[in-house]
Amino acid sequence: MPSVFYYISFYAIIQFMSERCFKCFKPKSVCLCKYGKELDTGVKFVFLMHPKEFRRTRTGTGYLSHLCLKDSEIIVGLDFTKNARFQQLLNDPQYYPALMYPGEDAITAETITQKLDEASTDPAPQKKLLLIILDATWFCAKKMIEHNQFLLELPKLSFSGSYRSIFTFKREPSPECISTIECCYYIIKELQAGNFVDPALDPEPLMNIFKAMIKLQLTAENERVLGIRTNSHDYDAKYNKIKEIPDFL
Repeated sequence: MPSVFYYISFYAIIQFMSERCFKCFKPKSVCLCKYGKELDTGVKFVFLMHPKEFRRTRTGTGYLSHLCLKDSEIIVGLDFTKNARFQQLLNDPQYYPALMYPGEDAITAETITQKLDEASTDPAPQKKLLLIILDATWFCAKKMIEHNQFLLELPKLSFSGSYRSIFTFKREPSPECISTIECCYYIIKELQAGNFVDPALDPEPLMNIFKAMIKLQLTAENERVLGIRTNSHDYDAKYNKIKEIPDFL
């Protein structure tokens, strides 16, 4: 017979979920969904999400990207060499898989059309770009590459431009490191410039929902400092200072 603790725990879970949006997992009072919009880019986005990133889905930008991109999916794991779903996508003849990764041998949005034409066999239609993005911290992303060396054998796609993240309150190893959702936004913009993605498509919902998440997170941190919310970071001084909310919000 289930214990009283079981019923209390089950009730707590139901109560917790009833107060949250089932799409963005935020409390309904601060739901982020209204800031986003489903975008049909014509590109298949696959986010290889590190398990640690999966545990912070409510604050991770990979999941927000997935919410906004129509043809996208998340595959969670560390070693994808035998992941059935990922291997199925890689071997699907309709796709041209490319890893979003820098390198001297990386192609850019300017040359991607030529590469897809070369990969397609006449009279078959042009292959669809399958863009693989590692959704993890930079440290964990390196671990993912170590466990999946075969990824580096795939064609690599990189930016032709240089970008800086607006996620300034989060520490990154170098200035050019950007978040997953910013990566999606900028590569879509570059693909539009190369006429690979419809130039009429408005990718701003990606940045809108990202900016709303930043504002929500900064506001919550400030409320903890002010005592409005419970502060669980008393051990670290950096969590006891009021954060300035950027002007773009």
